[in-house]
Amino acid sequence: MADISGDLGSFSFEAELTEEEEGLLHLRARSAGLTFCGCAHAAFLCKLVQSLSERGGRGWRAHPVEGWEDEQVRGQDDVTTCEGTEALEAIKKGVECFFDNGRLAAWADLLFLCCLPSDLHKVCADLHSRLSKHCLVYSFTSGVPVTRLARLLGHDFILKPQYDFIACGNADVWLTCTHLTTALADPSLIEASCPLTTRGGISVGLNWVSAVLYSLLNICTSAGLGSSDALSLINTVLKEESPHAVQLDELSFISASQEASMCTEE
Repeated sequence: MADISGDLGSFSFEAELTEEEEGLLHLRARSAGLTFCGCAHAAFLCKLVQSLSERGGRGWRAHPVEGWEDEQVRGQDDVTTCEGTEALEAIKKGVECFFDNGRLAAWADLLFLCCLPSDLHKVCADLHSRLSKHCLVYSFTSGVPVTRLARLLGHDFILKPQYDFIACGNADVWLTCTHLTTALADPSLIEASCPLTTRGGISVGLNWVSAVLYSLLNICTSAGLGSSDALSLINTVLKEESPHAVQLDELSFISASQEASMCTEE
């Protein structure tokens, strides 16, 4: 059905805004961008971990992120806590659904934490002492520091992105993100969400990339792999995702200050 008000400016969202409110319109793009980047980066991590486990011979199990339309979602490997129509759609994809955070924590190797601030204490209490040491908890964007999450969960294998906003002329690209699962297939949005670029005015920076690499190394270590085998496996997975990826070695995981102290001792 055609939108008969499409060309009528008086019916637009911006029509009744005051001058002060118009100055806040950029926040709509920021909100959409944070939602997209948060889900895209979580999905990217999930893909890396899945590739790592397939090549390493271990079936890692993940609480799936947004996007039931992803063809890579496999029922035997994915469980989520959901209810209502969301659960029905998930079940159609072969995903097991239940409302039991403790059971999920005991099952998952990679768990995505996404809840309202008012529910955080209850959710963390459900998860506390149920998480295995090798379970990676990925926290979506929130104002809760990692140190506090670690105390609430009684768990220290946590990865949380920290996003920064950078002035650029392409920030409005996020306004096209109206349906998340559709947007995740949009090449322009995928490019804008690249962690090491600022094309969309949102940057997660090198700290997140470093944390992801250390997380992959921890996963390999928990699976009993030695340093050489772990590095080889990580490099193989990264090359599959990007043929031009830099070859990592032992020094890639040692800070400059630590490397300097090691050289001094020698």
